[in-house]
Amino acid sequence: MTDNIHKRKSEHIELSLTEEALGQGVTNGFDLFQFRHNALPEIDFDEIDSSSSFFGRAVKSPFVISSMTGGAEMAEMINRNLAIAAEEQGWIFALGSTRVMLESNEFRSSFQVRKYAPNTPIVANIGAVQLNYGVTIKQIKQIIEWTDADALVFHLNTIQEVIQSGGDTNFRNLLTKMEKVIDALSIPVGVKEVGFGIDGQTARRLTDIGASFIDVAGAGGTSWSQVEKLRSKEPLKKQAAEAFSSWGNPTAKCLQEMKDMIPQQTIVASGGIRTGLDAAKAIALSADYVGFARSILKEAIQSEEKAIEWMQVKELELKMVMFGIGVSSIEELQLTNRLYQAKDTYL
Repeated sequence: MTDNIHKRKSEHIELSLTEEALGQGVTNGFDLFQFRHNALPEIDFDEIDSSSSFFGRAVKSPFVISSMTGGAEMAEMINRNLAIAAEEQGWIFALGSTRVMLESNEFRSSFQVRKYAPNTPIVANIGAVQLNYGVTIKQIKQIIEWTDADALVFHLNTIQEVIQSGGDTNFRNLLTKMEKVIDALSIPVGVKEVGFGIDGQTARRLTDIGASFIDVAGAGGTSWSQVEKLRSKEPLKKQAAEAFSSWGNPTAKCLQEMKDMIPQQTIVASGGIRTGLDAAKAIALSADYVGFARSILKEAIQSEEKAIEWMQVKELELKMVMFGIGVSSIEELQLTNRLYQAKDTYL
């Protein structure tokens, strides 16, 4: 069983880098928004402050390395490079699904990156559905101890689990079970999708049970139905997955709904985020933090230096947007009136 999990983790890394893993016919929604340029910003570019904080921990940037991997040989190298880069640049680092840590101690160290990132906020991650398949609060506390995590995020991945061979598809009564975990833990607990988006109504239900943050993880980037289709040896599932290549709520649409329905909630925007310009639009739409995943994976495989260079480009792009509209802090960017919707429909 654990050999299959390690194999799946390795295949996920390889396949998520392919173009076939991307959703088709759906965008992140940010192409529908435009910033109104300010030709005279009356600020000094060198004084722009893009720093933030994550539940009391200072970070140099509002950026998150979103949950990607762990539990495989290549994953250990990737997470090491990402952790070193996150520490250097002051980003938040979210781990891939940690369930495998409970199954086997092989590659457990791939999730244990604190030694590389002593000052970095680390977010542990486990599928919410695992609460229906035997994972206990005691085991979740063990994961938090093993990873020395500052927060936990439950991921929701219904469509992926259906296509995945042997997937876990009993999503009954998870809201109540997540609430019990939230009440039992002393660290912030959030909830995220894996690329199909969390709508406003669902986000409000999660907020009502005490979720500390919501990561919308919308459509527009990696489609896990497509990744699992590429892995699948089951003809029926491969055919069914094809119908879901354009499935999901665009990330920008999710953020609009969050702003209207849960304005006080802490929001992470991820899902098809590729540039600092995308990130700036996300923050202007209600996000507190912005997550990157697939777009940094190639660099993380190469080296920590490549990952750092990639991150520096995204930071520069964000600051250029802030300069271009005349805001000097993340708080001002969240309140800007210079973002407008250029089109009326979502693709």
